[in-house]
Amino acid sequence: MKAILIEKNDDGQSVSVTDVAEDRLPDGDVTVDIAYSTLNYKDALAITGKAPVVRRFPMVPGIDFTGTVAHSSHPGFRPGDRVILNGWGVGEKHWGGLAGRARVSGDWLVPLPEGLDMRQAAAIGTAGYTAMLCVLALERHGVRPDSGEIVVSGAAGGVGSVAVALLAAKGYAVAAVTGRAAEAEYLRGLGANAVIDRSELTGKVRPLGQERWSGGIDVAGSTVLANMLSMMTYRGVVAACGLAAGMDLPASVAPFILRGVTLAGVDSVMCPGPERIEAWGRLATDLDLDRLAEMTSEVPFDRVIETAPKFLDGTVRGRIVIPVTP
Repeated sequence: MKAILIEKNDDGQSVSVTDVAEDRLPDGDVTVDIAYSTLNYKDALAITGKAPVVRRFPMVPGIDFTGTVAHSSHPGFRPGDRVILNGWGVGEKHWGGLAGRARVSGDWLVPLPEGLDMRQAAAIGTAGYTAMLCVLALERHGVRPDSGEIVVSGAAGGVGSVAVALLAAKGYAVAAVTGRAAEAEYLRGLGANAVIDRSELTGKVRPLGQERWSGGIDVAGSTVLANMLSMMTYRGVVAACGLAAGMDLPASVAPFILRGVTLAGVDSVMCPGPERIEAWGRLATDLDLDRLAEMTSEVPFDRVIETAPKFLDGTVRGRIVIPVTP
């Protein structure tokens, strides 16, 4: 089968499109013929070697895939079932979706929900599923459309784009944060009512800033998240799911003890199955598929390696789908 393979060598690592025998697939109780994979920030780090994402070599990257079950000894799946996989260390510790087939634990799979085809589910991918988990976190903490404006950082990226579209579809007023002024029209097309330059959230952090937003979804961390927290309204909620700007958090406790702000951590990798199913069910009903199409582009399998570095220089918009042929 065709696969993108990352191998370790004396210079660090090498990556290539190559033919791999199916008997090299790792252990698992379900084998899936992959229809689509995707290209994400974590995949770009793995392929370029810019961060130690890959824990075992050789490795097939691809933290997402959709496909059809070919073989199964798992009680929950049988041949012909259409499935989704996101996270669980796939593409890091276990061979991922950028290959013709994958063999995985059936416990990691989610049935494709009604209302989505496999390409649409791939276009949503880990980024969109993470965005939905963030929206659910805001809802569970009482943030409603009439609570006030919601701020979304990294809004032109995968998580941000889907978050903006989901929130707008539910009637929230959305302030989209981006460092790329040229993306303003794109973000308004997704439903943002305001576009904010990232520089407003990268300056010196005050213990408390002006109250601006009732909720936030942050993919950046570091100063961006710290400033976002300082500008929440009373009992505002921020769902944090990323660290694109850094793992540090140069904040004070003031927003938490003086305004009752909540910082809700969102993890998509090891999220339990029932919550995954809930998120995917909501995506199938809540996400405007026309807007999903607007934020999605397609890259051929043999151009994945050359496309990966674009994630690291901040020039990727929305979601990238990779058609895969078994």
